[in-house]
Amino acid sequence: MLVADLNAGVDAEPGIEPEVEQDDRIRLALTEDVDAGFVVLFESYQRLVFSTALRVSGRWADAEDLTADAFLRAYRALRDYSPERLVTLRPRAWLVTILLNGWRNRQRSAARRPTAPLEAAGEPVDPKADVAGTVADRETGAEVAALLAQLPHAQRVAVVLRHMSELSIAEIAEVLGSPEGTVKSHISRGLARLRELRVQRDGGVR
Repeated sequence: MLVADLNAGVDAEPGIEPEVEQDDRIRLALTEDVDAGFVVLFESYQRLVFSTALRVSGRWADAEDLTADAFLRAYRALRDYSPERLVTLRPRAWLVTILLNGWRNRQRSAARRPTAPLEAAGEPVDPKADVAGTVADRETGAEVAALLAQLPHAQRVAVVLRHMSELSIAEIAEVLGSPEGTVKSHISRGLARLRELRVQRDGGVR
């Protein structure tokens, strides 16, 4: 989606709506039974969490570790949540917040260690997807990962969450702890910078 948006010159508002009904279904399942509700949570957002982890980390193995850690932390937290807190939970934004906290912790711990080059960060394989679409995703994966890696942290996360993970502006604001206006600014500037970087990479050809 990000590559198409860059080609079309799309900015901060692609018209994505939050998955309110899905969050409602997860909240209901969690309040009835945390263990069963966690299964619903995992099945609903496993792909979202992994895709987000892959885009921010740029490495498949790291994304797998971050995803597993995020769901483990989520399950442990849910076991301690009161019914009142479960009712007000926004599962999608909450999960992404846990994931990004884990990613930032990993970055801090690895700050003094040399890092390997970014891998081709294609979308997770969907068995229902057509082969041509999957190949196209993987062909653009390395390009997207390399461009995203050059953005400032806030812009990179905001662009990934909006144009790849498809969170709403309100959800991203909750995840980042920033006003919605700031989120929109990060997205707009991030997309503009990505376009500039792509032009530079292509030798000035727009």
